[in-house]
Amino acid sequence: QLTSSSFLRIGQLSNVDLNEDVRELETELPRQHPNEIPHNEKLLSLKYESLDYDNSENQLFLEEERRINHAAFRTVEIKRWVICAMIGILTGLVACFIDIVVENLAGLKYRVVKGNIDKFTEKGGLSFSLLLWATLNASVVMVGSVIVAFIEPVAAGSGIPQIKCYLNGVKIPHVVRLKTLVIKVCGVILSVVGGLAVGKEGPMIHSGAVIAAGISQGRSTSLKRDFKIFEYFRRDTEKRDFVSAGAAAGVSAAFGAPVGGVLFSLEEGASFWNQFLTWRIFFASMISTFTLNSVLSVYHGNAWDLSSPGLINFGRFDNEKMGYTIQEIPIFIFMGVVGGILGALFNALNYWLTMFRIRYIHRPCLQVVEAMLVAAVTATVGFVMIYCSRDCQPIQGSTVAYPLQLFCADGEYNSMATAFFNTPEKSVVSLFHDPPGSYNPMTLGMFTLMYFFLACWTYGLTVSAGVFIPSLLIGAAWGRLFGISLSYLTKGSIWADPGKYALMGAAAQLGGIVRMTLSLTVIMMEATGNVTYGFPIMLVLMTAKIVGDYFVEGLYDMHIQLQSVPFLHWEAPVTSHSLTAREVMSAPVTCLRRIERVGTVVDILSDTSSNHNGFPVVESSPGTAQVAGLRGLILRSQLIVLLKHKVFVERANLSLVQRRLKLKDFRDAYPRFPPIQSIHVSQDERECMIDLSEFMNPSPYTVPQEASLPRVFKLFRALGLRHLVVVDNRNEVVGMVTRKDLARYRLGKEGLEELSLAQT
Repeated sequence: QLTSSSFLRIGQLSNVDLNEDVRELETELPRQHPNEIPHNEKLLSLKYESLDYDNSENQLFLEEERRINHAAFRTVEIKRWVICAMIGILTGLVACFIDIVVENLAGLKYRVVKGNIDKFTEKGGLSFSLLLWATLNASVVMVGSVIVAFIEPVAAGSGIPQIKCYLNGVKIPHVVRLKTLVIKVCGVILSVVGGLAVGKEGPMIHSGAVIAAGISQGRSTSLKRDFKIFEYFRRDTEKRDFVSAGAAAGVSAAFGAPVGGVLFSLEEGASFWNQFLTWRIFFASMISTFTLNSVLSVYHGNAWDLSSPGLINFGRFDNEKMGYTIQEIPIFIFMGVVGGILGALFNALNYWLTMFRIRYIHRPCLQVVEAMLVAAVTATVGFVMIYCSRDCQPIQGSTVAYPLQLFCADGEYNSMATAFFNTPEKSVVSLFHDPPGSYNPMTLGMFTLMYFFLACWTYGLTVSAGVFIPSLLIGAAWGRLFGISLSYLTKGSIWADPGKYALMGAAAQLGGIVRMTLSLTVIMMEATGNVTYGFPIMLVLMTAKIVGDYFVEGLYDMHIQLQSVPFLHWEAPVTSHSLTAREVMSAPVTCLRRIERVGTVVDILSDTSSNHNGFPVVESSPGTAQVAGLRGLILRSQLIVLLKHKVFVERANLSLVQRRLKLKDFRDAYPRFPPIQSIHVSQDERECMIDLSEFMNPSPYTVPQEASLPRVFKLFRALGLRHLVVVDNRNEVVGMVTRKDLARYRLGKEGLEELSLAQT
């Protein structure tokens, strides 16, 4: 990789002057231990390809579009609605499956451990119970971690950063495969049952996206089955719209919040948006919540009762008991500040931890060991806290699922156990709704402290798990503590109901960690079934976001940056007007002639040093060296299909009589185009000519080389391009702008900084 000392020639031939860096690298590399991977957040990885949201309007495409009449377009529109309905139904069913399996397995585990603890409390020897609990947790998590680490590593984490990147236009390998879905669902069941500090909500979003990407293509490349339906949707543009619908359906199945799902998809995900899309996405979300409700109501035995929405239902808040007055607004804002600071602390700790993981814990076996360690530690911490807690509450009238008596008097239970000895979702609900006085302030304080560090350590493990519920739980715990101390200060005045403050604390903490505002407000409102709190929740979330952004960025953005993904934000960096397209572009560009030798094409595609994906097509007479004007743009994938079908003639002057390729041939090869190495071209065929004029896009987007960076950025980002050709005033190609050239510039602490590119 390190060629001459002044240029680091990587991938797109970005001539960034890295004089000093190269020398440092050359001196560092030999002394490095192989078990450490050098990782720097100031890098952009070149292993990510861009998705092409711009249709290639070549002659084939135009002919097909002209053949389609008005009625046929109507059937396409109907198909879109059918696909959205199917996405909703399947996402709802997957959510049901996860919910029911987790409920049964976790219930089984807690019953076994509870029986064991009750037995040993009487006759001594509680360390056996601890061993049993820790071993159960570690073994379940081991299975969950092994399948992720060894079979499909992209299924790790919550999957929201990956889907965010996909919708931004970055092709993350394997992110919407069927295999990823299976591993994701099994992994999240195992990690929640294994008692880790995780939720099952984040992965639902990823699962919805995978389901959408699979259904809309009408075939499964993993199972090698083609159902011959929905062939029109086999291109990136269409697939992206369905993936954003899938993500929305995932949110609405997870929280029972269809509007929140649409807004989530708008805020976090989709980079491209229009009204028709909104309505279809809302339809998919509604269908998904409805499916979930119907199946769960049948499962719980009260068929046809559809009023228990969502995987996590925070329960209804009564309006009478839970009003709020004007003097509480400053208190809520203060809670938002606390949430923002705690969220920033969480993110900063997780940042250093993730850097450490990327550098040292990159072998799958080490990752599995770490996951088991975290599971065992989580169980031990929970056990020790329950063991040391002397906070006893009467069992009468309480709704605890697995009350542990331990050293309490008969008819009482240990209230620390409601928090630890339960799945996190149930713990959140009990913190919201248990009557005042159910928790000792000491209990809540210790729980918040311990759970904060556990959740921070757990996020980023090689298990599939979300961060939504743990952050809600941390926030609910300190919010309730805050409410209790308020009622001490105000001598038990009526408005300090701890449940209300638990809700605000939960919103503040989650807002401080993931920095979502709009969708989170609506999700919290829909999940608690209460519109009264819209305003305070919005205030709390805004404050938390402003305060948190002052310190570090949100958790998802941070993880995207740590993986060196070339992510394009909405706007170019503010101070970048001084840069022009000439300084940003990659040059020199590999061009093809309109009628080109097959050998030349094969050599250009096989050249590993320039892994280009788009080639400008220029008009020039064979034999002369001078390059003339730009005629079009052709993609690597199109060239590969042409070579595979052997669309060439022996000499330049023969008329083209070969079999006409149809657009279907290109669609059938999508999305996994064969690599050039798998295509065999004989020596005679290398001498043939290939005519690109039918297949190239004759009207690619171009910019003059004087255009400023914000202008180039706006064009590139708004149209979702993959290649933008830079031309001079004679319409000759001088350079090419791709995603990496734009994502390189980022606002740092000192102003505009330029990231270096790396092949990792």
